Amino acid sequence: MSSPKPETPRPSDVYFFATCVVDQFFPGAGMDAITLLEREGIRVHFPEEQTCCGQPAYTSGFPDEARKVAALQLTLFPNDWPVVVPSGSCAGMMKHHYPTLFAGDPVRKAQAEALSGRVYEFTDFLVNVLNFKPEDSGSDCTVVLHTSCSARREMGVHLTGRKLLGDLGKVTVAQQDHESECCGFGGTFSVKQPEISGAMVEDKVKALKATGAERVVSADCGCLMNILGHAAWKDKQEGRATPSLPGEHIATFLLRRTAK
Repeated sequence: MSSPKPETPRPSDVYFFATCVVDQFFPGAGMDAITLLEREGIRVHFPEEQTCCGQPAYTSGFPDEARKVAALQLTLFPNDWPVVVPSGSCAGMMKHHYPTLFAGDPVRKAQAEALSGRVYEFTDFLVNVLNFKPEDSGSDCTVVLHTSCSARREMGVHLTGRKLLGDLGKVTVAQQDHESECCGFGGTFSVKQPEISGAMVEDKVKALKATGAERVVSADCGCLMNILGHAAWKDKQEGRATPSLPGEHIATFLLRRTAK
């Protein structure tokens, strides 16, 4: 479910880093993730000064600009609590790239390395720290899971979402063709290379629809925004009145399925 790591004691408090995409486009997913954590007895702390993790600038070749943004984030999590991030992409930036970003600044590099060890992608935290055992209260359904490139290749947590869904007794997880392939979002890649990105998301949406699943579930809202946006555009082109491919963040799906 993820690469072996030292066991993390179950915490009583965590920080929540929402990410830009969740904050601006999927705020409900962030609130649902927080509700799930609180339902597990965790006190969730949300530093209101948080902004972007700096990844868009970093991956676009602007390290100085990325450092300015990332430097603020380093100051927001002073207590030795886990930092839970509902995105493999942003978690990967904070965990794996912050130490490199501040390699020339000994003080901030030390802060980045300390923070790195406390960053968890949301599904990884549920499975490997909280040992979350969902009790399914929903009806039978079939879903298809999309895992982001960063969750799969950078964070190594592409199986934790599948485990969470698989633990829901009435949920069948459909297998898609080309499961490990990118949806074409890639942050600024979709803006810089729209033709290539468009072809990639076209293939991804076709593969997801071909499973016959009722909805797509993902732990990364950037991917969801791209996939659902393309599916909605296709629906409009084809004159569909209802979405042919509904979808939501895994936190929203889990919260609804496990409602008491």
